[in-house]
Amino acid sequence: MRFDTISREELAKMIDHSLLKPPMTEKETAEGIKIALQYDVATVTIKPCYVQLAARMCQGSDVLVDPVIDFPHGYGTTEAKVFETELAIKHGAGEIDMVMNLGAFLGGDYEGVKKDMAAVVKAAQGAAVKVIFETHYFQDDALLAKACSLAEQAGVAFVKTSSGFAPSGYNLHQVKVMRASVSDKVQVKAAQGVRSLEDALAVRALGVTRFGATRTVQIMEQWDQQFG
Repeated sequence: MRFDTISREELAKMIDHSLLKPPMTEKETAEGIKIALQYDVATVTIKPCYVQLAARMCQGSDVLVDPVIDFPHGYGTTEAKVFETELAIKHGAGEIDMVMNLGAFLGGDYEGVKKDMAAVVKAAQGAAVKVIFETHYFQDDALLAKACSLAEQAGVAFVKTSSGFAPSGYNLHQVKVMRASVSDKVQVKAAQGVRSLEDALAVRALGVTRFGATRTVQIMEQWDQQFG
């Protein structure tokens, strides 16, 4: 597959640098934030308990603080998600990654799922909200398209493939379905699978504008080797 070239800055601003592994300590999180700042990525995706730490470290930079809400399963109450989102915004979050209530969606409670997402969008007070679907559990393109439609109706800024905690992440076919199922007002984020520059360029070619990565350093070093 041939890919268009991409500038170093454009690549960096596609990256949500992920710091979500359960055993990751505050010290390790701070080291990860330093990497995000070094490469001037789009956001640092963090545990909610470290929003204030990240906000202090990212102050004055172009790197946004991006906590996860009701992560990784998404089956908390709407009221809890709203409170968690409002608190994150108060403490300096610039974007929000929330998890869709997958069980409710697969059970057919489409209106409830839409209201749940819309409540978080409202609580985010204008900050971009990304909704994680957990595409590992979608075997039906029509269902994935339905989830995308509900998310757009709820006012989200991004539809996102995966949390990183399911047995597998996205595949390129699912990315295509997601991009085709939302308007240009909604962006697509790929997660749990972008581990190289080639992966990044492959999803970009399908219309992805953001991806989650734990291997930011390796991806950026591959850019340096190939294009620098």
